[in-house]
Amino acid sequence: PIFPAFAEVIGGALAQQGLTPVLCTQTKGGVSEADYVELLLQQQVSGVVFAGGLFAQADAPHDHYRLLAERNIPVVLINASIENLDFPCIACDDAVAVEQSWRHLASLGHERIGLVLGPSDHIPSRRKLDAAHHTAHAAGMELPDTHVERAMFSLEGGQAAATRLLDRGITGIICASDPLALGAIRAARRRGHHVPHHVSVIGYDDSAFMTCTEPPLTTVRQPIEAMGRAAVDLLCAQIQGTEVPHRELLFEPELVVRGSTAQAAVR
Repeated sequence: PIFPAFAEVIGGALAQQGLTPVLCTQTKGGVSEADYVELLLQQQVSGVVFAGGLFAQADAPHDHYRLLAERNIPVVLINASIENLDFPCIACDDAVAVEQSWRHLASLGHERIGLVLGPSDHIPSRRKLDAAHHTAHAAGMELPDTHVERAMFSLEGGQAAATRLLDRGITGIICASDPLALGAIRAARRRGHHVPHHVSVIGYDDSAFMTCTEPPLTTVRQPIEAMGRAAVDLLCAQIQGTEVPHRELLFEPELVVRGSTAQAAVR
């Protein structure tokens, strides 16, 4: 749900700059990202903003990004960068997001904290895992491999991963997206646990309608508006021939505490 929010902000900001936004969406079995790039090159686009895509997967093919670099097409990436390609990148700080989530659960008395992350080659998930290890160590806690589960970014993936964590006695679950968190809540209920009295769950993104879930979801908010506008500013600067910093600009996330986290139950 976070990608339409990015698209809305970026599309609006591009239109304000007098540019015509063209939205290319990926669906399973649909047009590939590489084919979209070919199509956009044929249409002589001024630049491309990528929000989600193969660039966020370390083991995925990246040849179409190299093609854009060779043609000197302005590109901005959101939430991950590609090694050896110095495209400017706008990102929400994964380390701060996990630190905020972990400390929140620890302050509520949770000692067995688990993570539901994306696939192992997913760059933002790797960053979150590194941050979790660092934060746990700093707090004098542990994060064994058995407390980390991988999933595809879907409600069903979150449910399956969280079920495995619950079987290992986890009481606090940090998820890499809101749909994963909703899956974790469903898993807890299927196991007969009450959220948040038995199990606390934290999402990531603060996508639309997370205040309307039952319970309302505690999650980490990405500053979509600021990130989207910054991406357009970087893109327009490149289009106009201005030199831009080819590094990652990190934006601060915000933990939004709602009803899916509570004091750990006394065992």
